[in-house]
Amino acid sequence: MTFATELNKNETEILSKPNLCDMNKNVDEYIAAFPEEVQNKLAQIRAIVKAAAPEAEESISYGIPAYKLNKRPLVYFAGNKKHIGFYATPTGHAAFTKELSRYKQGKGSVQFPLNEPLPLKLIERIVQFRVTENNQRNK
Repeated sequence: MTFATELNKNETEILSKPNLCDMNKNVDEYIAAFPEEVQNKLAQIRAIVKAAAPEAEESISYGIPAYKLNKRPLVYFAGNKKHIGFYATPTGHAAFTKELSRYKQGKGSVQFPLNEPLPLKLIERIVQFRVTENNQRNK
């Protein structure tokens, strides 16, 4: 199953909403389309990614915020009605199996419920892992 297939399977709720999957949007506009509670959580993840990977290229891909480093995918995230979807590709999740075990997951995806605090330190560690992995592949 490809990343796009997994994304579409797990995130149809958000991707089917009008105006949220406009490929011409930037990340600011994407985040602003959500209720304030969700905006805050999305902004927290965005800040973590930007701090851990300041050289990463930010864009909208598959209708959601996406980050590339060395022209390779790094992480993605998405707002949803009941959770935040976080996509660090299968390797980013496999390396943190134990820590992510309490969350609903798919291949390469994890869902952080909106009614719980985000595991910010864990997200930071996952992004840092992906940065290291991405940089090693670039050598």
